[in-house]
Amino acid sequence: MYSYEKLEKKLAAGGLNKTDLTRDLRISSRTIAKIGKGEKLSRIVLHKIAGYLACEPDELYQIISDNPILQCLREEKEAKLSSGLYHELQVRMTYNSNHMEGSALSEEQTRLIFETNTIDADDGIPVDDILETVHHFRAIDYVIEHAEEVLTEDFIKELHYILKHDTKAASLSWFAVGEYKRRVNVVGGHETTKPKDVPVKMKELLAEYNRKTNITIEDIITFHSDFEHIHPFQDGNGRVGRLIALKECLHWNIVPFIIEDSKKAFYYRGLSEWDIEKGYLTDTCLDGQDTFHRLLDLFDIEAD
Repeated sequence: MYSYEKLEKKLAAGGLNKTDLTRDLRISSRTIAKIGKGEKLSRIVLHKIAGYLACEPDELYQIISDNPILQCLREEKEAKLSSGLYHELQVRMTYNSNHMEGSALSEEQTRLIFETNTIDADDGIPVDDILETVHHFRAIDYVIEHAEEVLTEDFIKELHYILKHDTKAASLSWFAVGEYKRRVNVVGGHETTKPKDVPVKMKELLAEYNRKTNITIEDIITFHSDFEHIHPFQDGNGRVGRLIALKECLHWNIVPFIIEDSKKAFYYRGLSEWDIEKGYLTDTCLDGQDTFHRLLDLFDIEAD
């Protein structure tokens, strides 16, 4: 559901009303009725109104979710609230996900970047570690903004682009930031899907997943494992995969999971042995869900 309270306030501040939109922008009465009902407006209409009011389209509305976790994250993100669930999700997920992939940043340094946009440079932290931390914050924002949309290849590629653009890897012509890999990669001694087969495998994976009508945490864990075994990007697959899992948990009103760096050995074992024993990865992800439950308890948020 969409709230257009921001639009109403901007109209009132300018001594205008919705009738003026109909007259000056030739917006139909049917479209005006959508505003009153909280229905989604087309991008063209939003841009037209935004231009008329000299603002950005996202300054006109707010998406209201039935999911209490997602709604809380969106409200705190918009309010730039510090020390809330949104704040802790950003710091803890970014630190753990990046540290699992070799980032030299500590949790304290990650928190400092998020809270102050600065870092103590005395420790000789690689520039890419800092960039990818900032990028991961933006990727979580992107997930929160688009959580309730259907999972697509374009969304997944955009996550990869957000994470890896401007890094050293992005300067390599063959790296393909925001696109599927062009070179074979090996993970834990195991060959992943060949580059020429990735587009077909990804389409099949998404088609099978999106056919389901009542997604469970087990479905999300299975998708995560399948995604990591395809390993569609040259690098960054683990972080993209965990962000996808966050999005889908928020989409389906499931408490998300945060895989802590201290559990990475169990996590990688679970991925490696998924075909013969699904319990290792499932238990690790459920343990990560318990971590998120503790965050909810900390901020007295009740999940459905």
